[in-house]
Amino acid sequence: MRSAPTFVLVTGPLHRPYPPDRFRGTVGEVSARIRPSDTEPEVRFGNGATSEYLATGDQTGGTFGLYRWTVGPDLSGPEPHFHRSINESFYVLSGEVELFDGVGWKAGRPGDFMFVPEGGLHGFRGSDFASMLILFAPGAPREDYFETLAAIAENPMTDEERTEFMLRHDTYWP
Repeated sequence: MRSAPTFVLVTGPLHRPYPPDRFRGTVGEVSARIRPSDTEPEVRFGNGATSEYLATGDQTGGTFGLYRWTVGPDLSGPEPHFHRSINESFYVLSGEVELFDGVGWKAGRPGDFMFVPEGGLHGFRGSDFASMLILFAPGAPREDYFETLAAIAENPMTDEERTEFMLRHDTYWP
């Protein structure tokens, strides 16, 4: 017969406090959302890449945005860049994704994770349908960014339009 696990009550200050309450109800509410795994990607790029909106900034009250990014058969991805207002995290799900950590390109394999704070140089590139999660916090409107990138393959932007587009989407190239 197995004995019940023993728990130790830990008291004292936390190394940092919890954020302020956002929900002030006295009982929980029905507000969870499930996105089935067989849901079609919201964006399909001409090069075979896809973007799936797992949780947008609008859906999370602006706290974060979570996307599944799958590259196409050929090597693609953004060159090193940075953001001023959002941090970005990458978690490799399948295949191999090259991650730029501000110093150089590193091979990211399933289970590898990279966090990039605001201002941190980063990039990614992959091929052979490698897949990863991309988390933005706070939850910026990245959907327009992804959708516009998919559309410009057939209708390229001028240099001036591209500069305005990148600035509007907090994307800066060193």
